[in-house]
Parts: sequence; C-alpha cells; structure tokens
Amino acid sequence: MPSAILTSVADSIATLTLNKPQKMNAWDSPMRGEVMAALKAFNADAGVRAVIVTGSGDRAFSAGQDLEETEKFQTGQAGADWFASWRTFYDTLRNLDKPVVAALNGVAAGSAYQFSLLTDLRVGHRGVRMGQPEINSGIPSVTGPMLMLPRIGLSRTIELTLTGRMMDAAECAAIGLIQHLVDTPDQVMPKAREIAALLASKPPIAMRLNKKRFRQITQADYDEAFANGGDYQAAAYASGEPQAAMRAFFAARAKKK
Repeated sequence: MPSAILTSVADSIATLTLNKPQKMNAWDSPMRGEVMAALKAFNADAGVRAVIVTGSGDRAFSAGQDLEETEKFQTGQAGADWFASWRTFYDTLRNLDKPVVAALNGVAAGSAYQFSLLTDLRVGHRGVRMGQPEINSGIPSVTGPMLMLPRIGLSRTIELTLTGRMMDAAECAAIGLIQHLVDTPDQVMPKAREIAALLASKPPIAMRLNKKRFRQITQADYDEAFANGGDYQAAAYASGEPQAAMRAFFAARAKKK
C-alpha cells in the first residue's frame, strides 16, 4: 500500500505531500499521525527553514475527514474523543517554529480547509475551491468558525458555516484566504517554492518569535473552541444524524459509479 504521505527536503525547504489521490487526500486518524510525525521531524531538523504542504493528484489538496472512519461511530463519546484528537493534530502545525506554505492544488474542504488556514501563507490556482461543508455531513462546525472569524468576519463565517457553500479561488483571493493566486495548476508549486524560499531566507529567531506571538494572540479563542467543542460533537454523534448523512452520501456516490 502506498504511503499516505510523501516527504522530501531540498534547498532548506521541506515538502509534505498528502498522498491518497483516490480519496481526494481525505485523512483518517492513521494518516493524521503520519502528518504529525513528519511536521515534528521538519521542526527538529536544523537544515529545514520552511515547509510546503500540498496534495497529490489534480483534484484536491484534501477533502478533509475520511467519512468512512466517522460513519462507524456508534456513541456520542466516540464523537467527542474524535474531536479532541484534532487538538493534537492542529497543535503540531500551530507550534512549528518554521514558516509553512500551503500549495493548494485543488479542493480544500472541512478540516483540510481549517488546516490550510493554520498555515502561514497559501498559494492556489484558479480552479481551487475552499470551504466548510461539514453541515452537509451532519457535523457541527466548531474549529472552522473559530479560524474563519478573525480572517473573514462574522457575516461571511455564518453564511459559509450554515450553507456549507464552497468558495471559488477568486473569492478566496479577494478576501485574503489565498495570498498568491496563479492561473494554472502547474504554476502552484513553483510559486509556493518561491514564497517558501523567501521565508526561509528570513532570520530564524525572529521568524520563530513572530510565530510564537501569533499563537499567543489567538490562543484564548483556540482554547475555548476545544474546551467546548467536544460537547457539540457528542450531541451530534449521539443523535445519529452525522452517520445517517454519511451513509446517504455513500449511497448517492455508489449510484453514480
């Protein structure tokens, strides 16, 4: 079985590629464990000065949570435990001393959208779509609104959360979620490497301290989301609504094949 991620280091830039193109790079718990291990290794490597995260294939950066994992939850506690595991995952990215660029090669949805918002800069092409469609799977959104609110404001955060609408690349660029918009998919990685090289050239102690400061000023909202979010996921999964929505999604997908 191919590895769920691929990693490489060249010219002081580390690249992590999500590598499940057959599932639009959707992640389950074991895959998230691989991502965390790679990011920790990059952070400990003195030869790495910047990190790029991207997806394999031409469809998705990542579709977010692999619903085949969460559809199997049978209790509210399973939902709460699953939610708690995201703190460790997101902490690994938040706590990096080194700058991180998301090279968006396609869709970034749900938790992958959130992950991309936790990177420092984002590069995408005109076919990219981003958003928070969790409501369509019966999943209440907790960390997504927390991350969107300071970036795009309350009105748009509410609209995206309640409708599950995906934004196109032009909208994402217009509101600052994609800082560097290129025309075609083949231009994404060269531009991401250009930006990563610029970041890698900056004084590393100042970079580390700047990133620490950004964590500090966002920590209270981050802590609040994880302190309360487990209750929301427990209530949702105890009701069975997410599992039913996921089964309906799988059935609809099967009919299309």
